[in-house]
Amino acid sequence: MGNIGILGGGLTGLALGYFLEGKNEILEREAVCGGLCRSIRKNGFLYDQGGHIIFSKDKAILKFIVDILGSNAGSHYRNSKVWYKGSFIKYPFENGLADLPKEDLFECLYHYINNTYRKPKNFKEWIYYTFGKGIAEKYLIPYNEKIWKEHAELMGIEWVERIPRPPLEDVLKAAIGIKTEGYTHQLNYYYPKQGGIQALIESLEGARAQASIIRGFAVKSLKKRHSAWIVSNGKEEREYKRVVSTIPIFDLIGALSRVPDKVQKTVQKLKYNSLMVVMLGVKRPNLSDKTAVYIPDSKILPHRLCFSSSFGDDWAPRGMSSLIAEVTAREASKLWKTSDAVILEKVIGSLHGERFIDKKEITQMDLFRAKYAYVIYDLEYCRNMKVLYEYFKELGIDICGRLPNLNI
Repeated sequence: MGNIGILGGGLTGLALGYFLEGKNEILEREAVCGGLCRSIRKNGFLYDQGGHIIFSKDKAILKFIVDILGSNAGSHYRNSKVWYKGSFIKYPFENGLADLPKEDLFECLYHYINNTYRKPKNFKEWIYYTFGKGIAEKYLIPYNEKIWKEHAELMGIEWVERIPRPPLEDVLKAAIGIKTEGYTHQLNYYYPKQGGIQALIESLEGARAQASIIRGFAVKSLKKRHSAWIVSNGKEEREYKRVVSTIPIFDLIGALSRVPDKVQKTVQKLKYNSLMVVMLGVKRPNLSDKTAVYIPDSKILPHRLCFSSSFGDDWAPRGMSSLIAEVTAREASKLWKTSDAVILEKVIGSLHGERFIDKKEITQMDLFRAKYAYVIYDLEYCRNMKVLYEYFKELGIDICGRLPNLNI
């Protein structure tokens, strides 16, 4: 009997396998580990299945990742922009105010200084309270509602510590053209020189300490037998003293029997977004020097573009470039049910219309879908998670990662 069974071979599961002492085993449903941190190579083009860069405020964690990558760790300077009214604005938006048209600049600065909002109770109110009416309505609210597919007033504020609050001095300097930087922990970031974000996953697999990995094992049932946990994929069983789950909480609940009605109903209340990643190969060298472009305009389907070729020469054949465009959708929505061909057509059309690409130069196109991508921090999030934490604690199952506990 193994010591610990780790459900899921994504970034969290592999990291656990590295750090946990004693014999442990990782069960991964796919043939390749990585979860949302995956890369594919096709016809000489390399794509991440979602935009990824490596940074952290925690220096110990960042050092660990860089050390794991070893000589494959490349250092880069972030050159991200916001696409606003047909122009590039420095990212984050509040540090690029001088790039705005004068009237927009005045409105953003005036309302930032003369901000009368107090005691926010939801995400929308927090944006107004923190940034003022101008920045809120021109960028932060439309962008966040576009990516989350949720009204900002229906989202909570428990997670907003992830969004840095700009000091007044920085905003004033930015408004008159003095260079300032927001999100300084992202300003210089790391990325694998070769292999895309998958290289980080493969480095973790190669460096794992006590963990063995069983791929192609989809968890179908999980039950307690005497003092052991029995995990089955419907064909074979694995036995462990302890189980740690990093798989989506919906799949974990589905694998358990006799789940109380209260818990079932709580899980059904949890919200998430799915993700479509359009991957394009373009017959043009040096397509862009941008790291990423954030697009708040709801008329343009993607919310973010990542110009992969800016990371190095491993991303496209000579004389060509690659990029990805990300589109979020609710699983039950008409958008998510739209065919891949139509999504590709709409994304390419909008990028061509905004002059990011010339559609005549596209040599390859693909679309990747991730059912579970972004957690929705709605107003009931904390209340719902308290119920689930208590339930899994009582069972003796540890949960962690992006979608087991819906906490990124």
